[in-house]
Amino acid sequence: MKVKKFQGNTITDTMRLVGKEMGPDALILSTEKKHRLTDDNRYVEYFEITAMPNSDQDLVEGETENELSADAIKTLKSELMSIKEMMFVLDRSGMLSDAFRSVPAAINLFARLVRCGINEFHVRKFMENSEIFQNEKKSDAKEIRKCVLKEILKEIEVFNPFETDQQVIAAFIGSTGVGKTTTVAKIAANEFLIKKKKVGFISIDNYRIAALDQLKTYASILGIPCLPAFNQRELAFALNRMKDKDVILIDTAGQSHYDYDRIQELQKLIANRPITKHLLINAGTHETEMTRVAKNFKKLDYSTYIFTKADETQQRGVIINQLITQKMPISFITIGQRVPEDIMTPSKMDVLRLIF
Repeated sequence: MKVKKFQGNTITDTMRLVGKEMGPDALILSTEKKHRLTDDNRYVEYFEITAMPNSDQDLVEGETENELSADAIKTLKSELMSIKEMMFVLDRSGMLSDAFRSVPAAINLFARLVRCGINEFHVRKFMENSEIFQNEKKSDAKEIRKCVLKEILKEIEVFNPFETDQQVIAAFIGSTGVGKTTTVAKIAANEFLIKKKKVGFISIDNYRIAALDQLKTYASILGIPCLPAFNQRELAFALNRMKDKDVILIDTAGQSHYDYDRIQELQKLIANRPITKHLLINAGTHETEMTRVAKNFKKLDYSTYIFTKADETQQRGVIINQLITQKMPISFITIGQRVPEDIMTPSKMDVLRLIF
């Protein structure tokens, strides 16, 4: 499959040439603004787009620099954009439209950030704040990527609540089905088996008998105590029984973030105690709903986000949207069902890698 370069006076004209020969689904490998010397010794700018047809048919191992193997193309496709997508980006980029004509190498990055779930408004701000359009030296695609990602990193905060010598009592809150019990088990296994801390479970989920049974199963496997507590008196008793533990993990009942009565009920149960709260959010939740989850649980005064089921979505950029909308550090991200393997205490770079 041939890779070909197209040149035109404007980026739009050049895209039309690509589309005419290779179709609207042609994949863009690179977009550059260049200069050439005219016969009368004047420098004029032009645009060069490197593209290839978007087809897997008749692919063979490349014998020249203009041919790619089938595996290489399949890998590239997840990174590239088509002529249709490029036109879409230029239409949606607002005030950046003219800036893209000056720094066309930024177009692919804009598309990729939006494609992974980051809100277009935030992407524009990241690019504007990175000053890639004010500095001609930042026209290289790698340099552009580095500058923009540096801006994204500024929005990411991480915090591990268990990195302390003090006793930690942590309650895990969130909507039904978000994965609280499994997450509690993963954290317990890491704290108990790897960090050699004394750990105990408390379940205050009095709505699902199965939840307590599941937690007791994990407790039995790990060899740690598990106590139920469905009212303030029972919770005080359970906490007193576990006063010698380094880590006490409290599994709460899942509830709709629109069920304000049950949220208030949970608030009363764990109020006035040295309990840190951590909000679990499914990473595949739509941006608008994710914001509502965070706002409606806010009265429980949680201190970190735990994003779950990150392996079940490719649009993990919504995590960045949430960190901008309601700033809060991330303590954990879960990436599968295995206990205890599929959980990470991420660094800032870990979060960025996961999104991409």
